Amino acid sequence: MSLDWIDTNNLSFNYLLLLERVQISWLPGWLPDRELAIALKANPAVEWFLRNKCPDVKVWLDKVSLIDVGTPGEDEIYMAERKILGTINDLLAYAIDPSIYDNQPFLGWDSEELLSTTDFRDKIVIDVGAGTGRLSFIVASLAKVVFAVEPVENLRRYMKKKANEKGCSNFYTVDGIVTGIPFPDEFADITMGGHVFGEHPEKEIAEMERVTKTGGTVILCPGNNDKDNKQHRVLENRGYKWSRFEEPEDGMKRKYWKIKGT
Repeated sequence: MSLDWIDTNNLSFNYLLLLERVQISWLPGWLPDRELAIALKANPAVEWFLRNKCPDVKVWLDKVSLIDVGTPGEDEIYMAERKILGTINDLLAYAIDPSIYDNQPFLGWDSEELLSTTDFRDKIVIDVGAGTGRLSFIVASLAKVVFAVEPVENLRRYMKKKANEKGCSNFYTVDGIVTGIPFPDEFADITMGGHVFGEHPEKEIAEMERVTKTGGTVILCPGNNDKDNKQHRVLENRGYKWSRFEEPEDGMKRKYWKIKGT
């Protein structure tokens, strides 16, 4: 899916100053180094911020700063900045206005695709990588309690506001990631996530299963593109059932589910 959620053509490069530590930690290997070197040379305050907000990226930025970019002109700087801003289009949407993401057509898939996987009534539910709460708010009216686990503070703030507007008194946001879910073993009746699985599939699914009660359900909806790739094989080998469904304007996806202990 090509990300053009927010128009970056006229955005100031200073919008990188809105990035949170966890988001900055994702940048090495994602951003094009030469364009970044040009942009940071022209915006030293942004480089200072990245280094000090997330010290884990200092070694990477040291390497970027050694790239010989000469003396770039205004046009070259502008194009380099556009390349960087366009590459992190999604992060900028989260930082500037999460409702931009919340209103994307691909999120308009049929909610029954999630609800049909298990019975959510009176259950303790964890939604990992909750984003703007697409999965969480589908089940909040049924569940006993929903914990929306999301590492980005601005998205947690957005979900809290949304929960208040919806009158969801059983909804809580929690800082955490899919490889480090901040709950004890055998905690939730249902652990679910959408568009969160795949970078470290074995570790991620083991962590989701860890916090799920034996007899409880782990759900990934969507869990993968419609491909027989590594992520699919990991889930199949662990006994996950799966089926296909369509995301508007983004094609077919796969959802996966499993009752822990079966």
